[in-house]
Amino acid sequence: MNHFNTVRSCIRNSNDAQLKKELEHTKFGEILSILNKLQDQDQVKVFEALNEYTAIKAFKVLSFKTRQDLIRGMHHEKAARLLNAIPDDDRTAFLEGLPSLIVNELIKLLSPEERSSTLQLLGYKEGTVGRLMTPHYVAVKKDWTVQQVFDFIKLHGQNSETVNVIYVIDDNGVLIDDIRIREFLFVDTGKKVSEVMDNKFLNLVVTDRQKDVIEIFQKNNRFALPVTDEKGVLIGIVTIDDVLRLAETENTREIQKIGGSEALDEPYTQISFVNLIKKRAGWLIILFLGEMLTATAMGHFEGEISRAVVLSLFIPLIISSGGNSGSQASSIIIRAMALGEVTFSSWWYVMRKEIISGFTLGIILGIVGFLRIFLWQNLHIHDYGLHWLLIATTVAFALLGVVLWGTLAGSMLPLALKKVGADPAASSAPFVATLVDVTGLIIYFSVAFLIMHGTLL
Repeated sequence: MNHFNTVRSCIRNSNDAQLKKELEHTKFGEILSILNKLQDQDQVKVFEALNEYTAIKAFKVLSFKTRQDLIRGMHHEKAARLLNAIPDDDRTAFLEGLPSLIVNELIKLLSPEERSSTLQLLGYKEGTVGRLMTPHYVAVKKDWTVQQVFDFIKLHGQNSETVNVIYVIDDNGVLIDDIRIREFLFVDTGKKVSEVMDNKFLNLVVTDRQKDVIEIFQKNNRFALPVTDEKGVLIGIVTIDDVLRLAETENTREIQKIGGSEALDEPYTQISFVNLIKKRAGWLIILFLGEMLTATAMGHFEGEISRAVVLSLFIPLIISSGGNSGSQASSIIIRAMALGEVTFSSWWYVMRKEIISGFTLGIILGIVGFLRIFLWQNLHIHDYGLHWLLIATTVAFALLGVVLWGTLAGSMLPLALKKVGADPAASSAPFVATLVDVTGLIIYFSVAFLIMHGTLL
């Protein structure tokens, strides 16, 4: 019998002792799998049977809905122990997603110390480092000896989020250095902390934006960073696990925006149908109104279309090529900006590179378009009339112009939006495609008029 069947049997038979014993011999990954397979009430029974260490570890990685159901279903004493035991930053992240009434009830379960800490974290502005940090860290004074540091870690280190980095503060709590624990391990225990210090440290300010923290961690290869207030007083730390979770959330938001919708801000499987429609309808309406300009542009060239109906056959080909090239460029530049590879100051470099890229891609597609008409005409698949060569030339040069313009627009728009303080992801692929569709028609018929004037036009 596998672990899941054994656990389910223990629950049905109310055999709590056997359930605890079974869970003690079950690997952590299997415990998560069992929890995800069980119904709500059975999940609670399994979770309450776990030892505290495993319960905290599991609670941090379970889905938000599962965690919410567990807290609601657990006895108050056990829910209080769990909420008091999990790290402040994880507890704050969990409480932020709950309705205010539920948060107020859960905060009552916390110990006075944890309640004060949580309320302080929740008081920081949303999207700032204050909401991301934990106040549990190891701080020492510069006149301590290394042995005193070790003694302090033994007494208080277990309550710290990490002991990989030790922070040095003055009598006013101002951060003056951060020292990796390994620096203490290879020196004489009688040495002063001041003798180990190099007075070089990197810190975050509590009001800094969370988005900026991701780039700082990436560039500096840190496991944790201290957080200070505006006066330099150390008030918390941010660790890499929270930054990785934040990066995943931000990447998800960016991808959803690039896809032409608002960020969902909650898992797809948990968002309500009404909210899902709200997030998607707004952008679709904007894009629809944008596409109406395409119809307006076609109406402007109604005379040309009526005189050379054959031109209308290639409209989807032309505008889709421009939209596709623009979407490509937009997605590439947005991602490069997110990784810090490109900034607004790089606009001239980006423009030059995309002009060359767009011109090359336009030539390639122009040749393909020309050959398509040439082969269809000469293989008698379709008869484009006496002026088929002019039509093929028009399509080729129109593709060159549209692809070049699409690439340029798609690459420059995100940079321009960033410069004016807007979100570059708002220049999503569908938005760029709509813009290029309208201008693509103008380019197409302008090229057609220049090449075919005096013949079909």
